[in-house]
Amino acid sequence: MSRLDRPGLADFLRHRRAALQPEDVGMPRGERRRARGLRREEVAVLCHMSTDYYTRLEQERGPHPSTAMVAAIAQGLHLGLDERDHLYRLAGHAPPPRGTESRHVGPGLQRIFDRLGDTAAEITTELGETLRQTPLCAALLGDASRRRGPARSLGYRWFTDPGARASYDEAEHAFLSRLFASGLREIATLRGPDSEAAALAADLRAASAEFAALWDRHEVGVRPHATKRFVHPDVGSLELHCQTLLDPDQSHRLLVYTAVPGSVSHERLQLLSALAPH
Repeated sequence: MSRLDRPGLADFLRHRRAALQPEDVGMPRGERRRARGLRREEVAVLCHMSTDYYTRLEQERGPHPSTAMVAAIAQGLHLGLDERDHLYRLAGHAPPPRGTESRHVGPGLQRIFDRLGDTAAEITTELGETLRQTPLCAALLGDASRRRGPARSLGYRWFTDPGARASYDEAEHAFLSRLFASGLREIATLRGPDSEAAALAADLRAASAEFAALWDRHEVGVRPHATKRFVHPDVGSLELHCQTLLDPDQSHRLLVYTAVPGSVSHERLQLLSALAPH
């Protein structure tokens, strides 16, 4: 760990906050707004920390921020990767690795996601880890923030947690098992034997006989269906179309789930939206 640059950190945070407008981060502007850029309390909400903690950082006071706090600030301020790395160094930490194993959502993808608050949408890694999800997506597929370790990956949960399959139409289960095994094999081959994908495959082979059997088939090229069939305990079956936007620099995917207007699934999705916390 290098030395914390308190003046440099404070100055950088103030300038980045001033450069952002509420509409840049999916917040309402409101009336009688005099602040240049975002208010401190708005940044604190985006960073999931107290206003007092964030304020002390801008005032060159407070504790040495941990790497978790720096990651939250980088994400909340919608920093690009160069800006993120600079923030880590100012805070006295080595920047985390870039590339496909990074969990820092790029500002372009984040800006699009911020405008989807009333839609079922999520940002995932190539291993199926949900990094961001809208309230409606959390109501549809479960709250991703509660998941830890390998269970952050849908493919891992699919083969190790029977409850993970409850949200998906039973008629799709066999196909989805093939899809997850095939996809993980392709990623593990692409990223190499020392990758997170290879480690996840090894864990799954030891934990699931079903996965081990599928893995040994060496099947590749299985592709997801554009239409997803979900089952929700409160609203029933939903047939949703999935549109995908890829960030090629980090292999993050923005998944947006929509229903045909006027369909039964559309009505049920609207009902689920009314039930979801906002």
